[in-house]
Amino acid sequence: MKRYLFILLCISVIIYSCTKEINPYLVTNNQIGLLTDSTQVRDLDQAFPNDSISRFIAGDEFAGDINTIDIFDSTGKKLLSLSPEVALDSTSTIETVRIIDDRFHTEKNINSLSTYKDIRQAYSIRKIDNLINSVLISVKELDVTFSIDKKELPSNMRFDLDLKIEPIMIPDKAKIKFFMLHW
Repeated sequence: MKRYLFILLCISVIIYSCTKEINPYLVTNNQIGLLTDSTQVRDLDQAFPNDSISRFIAGDEFAGDINTIDIFDSTGKKLLSLSPEVALDSTSTIETVRIIDDRFHTEKNINSLSTYKDIRQAYSIRKIDNLINSVLISVKELDVTFSIDKKELPSNMRFDLDLKIEPIMIPDKAKIKFFMLHW
């Protein structure tokens, strides 16, 4: 009898451990909740069953325009903006995910409400790109790029596009505008 109970207990533990629930807001290198790097456009309804999917077709796909797919929650708040690898192809996979909503976070708890200091303490800075209206920060541990609006920077850094921005030049309190995951 004891042996039977022990075997039953072991089987229960194994079954319970195999049913680990996926965090719908966790951002990793190859996954955001149920959305993975191999998810096709036609499968988005399954990845976001309770959310609204808006497929905006920008124009002529032959001219190089990629149609953007926006994901909204049930209250109308924008969560994500997806760019498929091939325009107007339901079998295409997602190439880039722009993460807008602050519920989405990395394993080290970085989200769109985080600051540059949070990024710097959690990750190693690989590269900083100086763009017209923003600064893009790439990290070594993830295929993620964090965007910081240039309004968060000192005035002497905002307008010089040739300026090589070093990690120590960005103020700790500079807020993330959004971040992107590239597959």
